[in-house]
Amino acid sequence: MLICGTTSDAGKSVLVAGLCRFLARQGVDVVPFKAQNMSNNSFVTLDGGEIGRAQALQARAAFKEPSVRFNPVLLKPGSDRTSQVVVLGQAAGEVSALSYRDRKRQLLGTVLSTLDELRRDHEVVVCEGAGSPAEINLRADDIANMGLAVTAHLPVLVVGDIDRGGVFAHLFGTVAVLDAADQALVSGFVINKFRGDQRLLEPGLHQLKALTGRPVLGVLPWREELWLDAEDSLSYNADGVIGRPRPPVKDWLRVAVIRLPRISNATDVEALACEPGVSVRFVTEPSRLADADLVVLPGSKATVSDLAWLRETGLAQAIARFDGPVLGICGGFQMLSKRIEDDVESGRGTVDGLGLLDVDIRFRRRKTLATPSDTAWGEPVTGYEIHHGQVVRSAEQPLIGDEGAQTDTVLGTHWHGLLENDAFRRRFLRWAADRAGRDFEPAEVSFQAAREAQLDLLGDLVADHLDTKAVIDLLERGAPAGLPFVPPGAPAAAG
Repeated sequence: MLICGTTSDAGKSVLVAGLCRFLARQGVDVVPFKAQNMSNNSFVTLDGGEIGRAQALQARAAFKEPSVRFNPVLLKPGSDRTSQVVVLGQAAGEVSALSYRDRKRQLLGTVLSTLDELRRDHEVVVCEGAGSPAEINLRADDIANMGLAVTAHLPVLVVGDIDRGGVFAHLFGTVAVLDAADQALVSGFVINKFRGDQRLLEPGLHQLKALTGRPVLGVLPWREELWLDAEDSLSYNADGVIGRPRPPVKDWLRVAVIRLPRISNATDVEALACEPGVSVRFVTEPSRLADADLVVLPGSKATVSDLAWLRETGLAQAIARFDGPVLGICGGFQMLSKRIEDDVESGRGTVDGLGLLDVDIRFRRRKTLATPSDTAWGEPVTGYEIHHGQVVRSAEQPLIGDEGAQTDTVLGTHWHGLLENDAFRRRFLRWAADRAGRDFEPAEVSFQAAREAQLDLLGDLVADHLDTKAVIDLLERGAPAGLPFVPPGAPAAAG
């Protein structure tokens, strides 16, 4: 089955995760699959490959270890015009929007063979589309939406976000612009993020079925507590609170996370936002640091470019003047260094860092992909690494084993996921609170338990609000025959 969306962030990722958790709880051997993902939020599998973070979350929903087979093609945007291509977990060059069209034809074989392997090895594969299948300008060489569905004979559900408004027009229009062969696989709809009395929605559901011949198989309600592991950093507000802050045990601790233009693995700070009394906010201009207790510089897919942006906006100067604790993660760690030598990612040669850590960084062509474990501040920790930049000189004390750097007020590490280690996170928050002069007391929060609770909630929403019998029927039998053609889509498949 393929889950498509009317738009990006319509709910494809969470519906796939919910279906995986629901089916896995029924004893079904299910795995996720996304042929092509475009995201700078990524994850490293145990076999040393890089995939979209959403597919790692969906794998956990299915009680499976994340695998490069779940996301064979990952695009990581480094600018508005170019992206790094990751194929089966390994970096495989860069493409522009135009050159990628030719590259996709070569990648289709990889996508189809990987999907075939998963179908042989598992009972069910729940596939996630990319963007919207209604992007008809990209249909000719599509490998992630209807191009995949037609080639692999997949029934398709289209999900729309009612919270954005216009959901019926989105759902109808998505079908109506497709050609006949594509429409024949669109088997039903799901409405996401509904608030209110569903009885008011019923006339629209009936009319949509009358117009398209396809049923709405579920209306998933809005649940405010679903916010962990956002698929795309664009779903975060530029200046917005992360998560749902809960009251503190004692004082509040206010965290300012710099919202870099090419931010990567923004999910690193979500573990902080799970803590009662920790208010985590993205910021994009200097005044937002005035009342912060802790500043976090997160990862970046364009370290040197985002460093220049910090200087242009005045944030670099504000960070340098900030009289409190600072944490840099991956690209953010590199920005805190004295010097960055980059002939790989930006090609700009040697540039000055912010100089808050006496460290030099050099970019190497071979990307580090690792899932290390060690000890930090006396606590066992695990994480994952995704970076071209390497520390080539450091006069600072390491933070984790022999990795990273630390001073009295500044910490830096290449490790993603470090803050998901509960014991270390509590020590880190006490350290930050002490330096900020806050009487803050961390709670006994388990980040992994919080993530599992959200996955269970997604499974519950699917069980309670989706026509699961109809979904299972589609999985077993495919798209029903004789689905009506909806004008004005092309009556015959495009040549």
